[in-house]
Amino acid sequence: MKQNKILSLAGLAMKAGKVASGEFATEKAVKSGLARVVLVAGDASDNTKKMFTNMCVYYKVPVYIYSDKEMLGAAIGRQYRASLAITDEGFAKAMMKEIEQVGSEMTQQAASGRRKVWQKSKSVN
Repeated sequence: MKQNKILSLAGLAMKAGKVASGEFATEKAVKSGLARVVLVAGDASDNTKKMFTNMCVYYKVPVYIYSDKEMLGAAIGRQYRASLAITDEGFAKAMMKEIEQVGSEMTQQAASGRRKVWQKSKSVN
């Protein structure tokens, strides 16, 4: 249920014009300092995940490996998207709050044998 809320927030941010989607636009948003949080699809290539994780750690932007390409794209009304950058502080805070809640729930479920659906990169604070 929370996962749908996170993807809904991404859709609202897209309608508000506060999303950079796709690898090149996301990279540009991070490097220019516009990105407040980055989501990378769990089924993106290892090279893509590593590139965004390293870049976001360097530029001190929170990055989450979350969902899959199809769902990230569908959430913002596009086809497959390997990465998204949220450029609005309010949307970013709301999204990180929801992801952290899902993370604590999923950690508890992982202990009982279920698979985690997200992971956060190294701490950037």
